Amino acid sequence: MNPEILDKKTKETGKYVPLFEAFEKTEGKRGAAWIRKLRQNAFAHFCHSGFPTQREEDWRYTSVGPIERTPFHLASETLPHITVQAVERLRPCTLNWNRLVFVNGFFCREFSHVSDAFEDLNIGSVREAIVSKSNQLASYLAQYVRYDQNGFTALNTAFIQDGAFVYVPEGKVLERPLELVFISTSRETVSGTVLAQPRNLIVVGPSSRATIVESYVSIDQETYCNNVVTEIILEESASLEYLRLQKESGRAYHVSTTKVNQAKDSVFSSTCVDLGGILVRNDLHVDLQEEGAKCFLNGLYLTSNEQHVDNHTLINHPRPKGTSQQLYKGILDGRSTAVFSGKIFVHQDAQKTDAHQTNKNLLLSEEATADTKPQLEIYADDVKCTHGAAVGQLDKDSLFYLKSRGIGENEARNILSYAFANEVAQRIKIPSIRAQLNDLLTERYGHRSAGEGVHHGSA
Repeated sequence: MNPEILDKKTKETGKYVPLFEAFEKTEGKRGAAWIRKLRQNAFAHFCHSGFPTQREEDWRYTSVGPIERTPFHLASETLPHITVQAVERLRPCTLNWNRLVFVNGFFCREFSHVSDAFEDLNIGSVREAIVSKSNQLASYLAQYVRYDQNGFTALNTAFIQDGAFVYVPEGKVLERPLELVFISTSRETVSGTVLAQPRNLIVVGPSSRATIVESYVSIDQETYCNNVVTEIILEESASLEYLRLQKESGRAYHVSTTKVNQAKDSVFSSTCVDLGGILVRNDLHVDLQEEGAKCFLNGLYLTSNEQHVDNHTLINHPRPKGTSQQLYKGILDGRSTAVFSGKIFVHQDAQKTDAHQTNKNLLLSEEATADTKPQLEIYADDVKCTHGAAVGQLDKDSLFYLKSRGIGENEARNILSYAFANEVAQRIKIPSIRAQLNDLLTERYGHRSAGEGVHHGSA
């Protein structure tokens, strides 16, 4: 290891040096020279910069101190004992979809299923592609998420090892959704707290269409960390329906960085749902790189106890006739906290842009807090752009109305909470996933039909 790197490392980053040295002796030897160099450069940057701090504006409301202080060890491909039945219980849908299953970040072939109809597609693991599809991988991997973005992207890039690789060639239509299931556990590990770092790459070719359901789930309630980076590339006239469901352990740390790059007339529709984790940070950056690209971003986060969920989004409009619609909603209970920071950037050449952003937060507890910061930065004059944000409690008039109809206090609160969240749930286009989310909302907030037609809250 370069002495200059060691001189610059902090106490927090220094403990990763022996992990990286051991990694280079084993996994680091796999693959072409370009990926080995990429890993080394990323780790050098991580040692130099460390983890982000609250002195940085983008991390002002989120402290990653608990992650810094935890003595992690790298996840191993030696899988803990997991049954097929356990995997089926953790999947967001019981339908026989094509699926790639990962345990602690490593591809698990015995739990995965890809039908013969997918033979002409490239669907598999990044670890296999590093060796067998190196040239194809080099055209996309780490071209969109820079390792110098922050310490988490640097750390993920330094330890690129496995994740989902999905390549849909030109003119293909995936009639059924593809599942990407990431299962985590620290229960049966000997060395301690697991750090898994999936690296996902999704490419949808020209005039192709796909639906991907990506879920993060846990077998147990142990402490672990998932540091995920996902790069999504949509070629001209491509379309991707993307659902991301995070149901980590209640003691887990989850850091996710997703970058979407869109070509002309492509469409990206996303719904991100956060239910688990004690400390969660999601960064979603969408570049509408060419004319006529469209993105639709929906988010729902339900927090309780002392959970902290931070959603940062950036939608970049550099070209004309781009469209972006964004709705993120949160329900906070207990002493939980949430952050939403969303920015729409419209360049001077991006005339005829149509961009709208809304964030609403419903506080069920006096101790819950939400910080929201919607932003518009516009340098074009012929545009339609709006943004709005609200933080509030349940609407007193609506509560009074329901109680006057003979509904108890708790049930009335549940009805209004369900109605508030259901607006996002109804935007999910996959019936089976929409039904499952409705079941989760019903479990938390009561009967789904009860809140119809009722104004739900001051937020």
